[in-house]
Amino acid sequence: MTTRKEGEPASTLAQAAWVCYEWANQPYFSLVTIFLFAPYLTATVVGDPVKGQAIWGYTQAIAGIIIALSSPLLGAMADAAGPRKPWITFFTIFCTLGCFGLWIAVPGSPVLPIMFSLIVASVGMEFAIIFANAMLPTIASERRIGLLSGIGIGVGQLAAIVALVIVLIYLQLPGVVHASFIPDVPPFGLSKEAHETDRIVGPISGAWFIVFMLPLLLIVPDQAHRGLSRMAAAKAGIIRLGHTINKAWHFRNVALYLISRMAFYDGMNAIFVFGGILAASIFHWGAMEMAVYGVWATLFAALGAFVGGWTDQRFGSKKTLMVSLALALVAFLVLMSFDRDRVFFLVHVDVAPDARAFTTLPQQGFLVTIAFFALMAGPTIASSRTMLARIAPIEMMTEFFGLYSLAGKATTFVAPLLIGLVTSLSGSQRLGLMVVVPLIILGIAMLAFVREERATAIE
Repeated sequence: MTTRKEGEPASTLAQAAWVCYEWANQPYFSLVTIFLFAPYLTATVVGDPVKGQAIWGYTQAIAGIIIALSSPLLGAMADAAGPRKPWITFFTIFCTLGCFGLWIAVPGSPVLPIMFSLIVASVGMEFAIIFANAMLPTIASERRIGLLSGIGIGVGQLAAIVALVIVLIYLQLPGVVHASFIPDVPPFGLSKEAHETDRIVGPISGAWFIVFMLPLLLIVPDQAHRGLSRMAAAKAGIIRLGHTINKAWHFRNVALYLISRMAFYDGMNAIFVFGGILAASIFHWGAMEMAVYGVWATLFAALGAFVGGWTDQRFGSKKTLMVSLALALVAFLVLMSFDRDRVFFLVHVDVAPDARAFTTLPQQGFLVTIAFFALMAGPTIASSRTMLARIAPIEMMTEFFGLYSLAGKATTFVAPLLIGLVTSLSGSQRLGLMVVVPLIILGIAMLAFVREERATAIE
């Protein structure tokens, strides 16, 4: 296993291999949790967008609870043992199995096995991300971590675009659009009538993830093994985590940041996940339209991440975060004002019953607004990770990235649960989504008091 001296930045090749992990994971979020599988499950498998949105919310809530309860302990155990790659390898395989399990999502089939596969995939993905993120401050210099984080998020968004374009050309456009670069029928005999072209996005995401994780596993140097057995590492991790909790006041600045992230990350994540479900429902977009919508939104998220990496390096993580979060919230409120025949809540627009996708004013307004939201979401994702890498102790980085994941999941299960409950009770997807507004406002308010300075480890 490749290792390096403590405190020594990794080579440029190793840093590029670390960035490749973002290329590996992002298609899962774009194909499964945001643009394609989520709307397919809610509208087609369940057959009722309101009930489907509630079920999706409950599924994400269960996965979030598992991650929230487990991630800090796993992070502390990994820090005690040393190497992160064994954990990354295990959870990459775990996630891939869950992704392949989504093939069973036939319309009208029981939802419990599908929910189980989604939970397995989500838990595996999030845990793999915890340990990969923890490598960032140990392979890059203090000055470069913001730029490398932004590049990573941008590269991930580009991977999502590539994956969405592949799905669009080879699975959704055959038989609909005739062009030299589009096959007449989907490959491998996949049937649109049996929704195989919709269900295959799960296995595609899993295969993509495991293949493109290989550069990180093969090239990026790992932490040296500290000579502990699995049982000893588990015991040391429990003691270390307890010690950290007991000395929470020592890390109060980091704790305040993590609490603020609980709020704003939950809100931003919910907008991305449930915004696609809302768009598919109100505009009656199918898989092909959702793929186009996904490419559009992801393109701006990628641009935002690259720009965010530059602004993070120039102005700092905190300023980049606060400005991008505030503008993203404004964009979301505008986004909620569009309906099939209405803009800005009150202005009625005449829309023909047979109007084509993306041709009406409400649809075009929705697309422009989601582009601006995605432009702000890119730097939010990149800088939230960089902020922790700047303020957490180097010696406890995996443990704090475990807590970072907890901060991303401790309320992430609450928001989908609230969205599910409010949607069920009100019968309105839009009202269900409005629960994110106070979360983002609270996150911004707490973030204002966080200092951008590194904490010292407890002796």
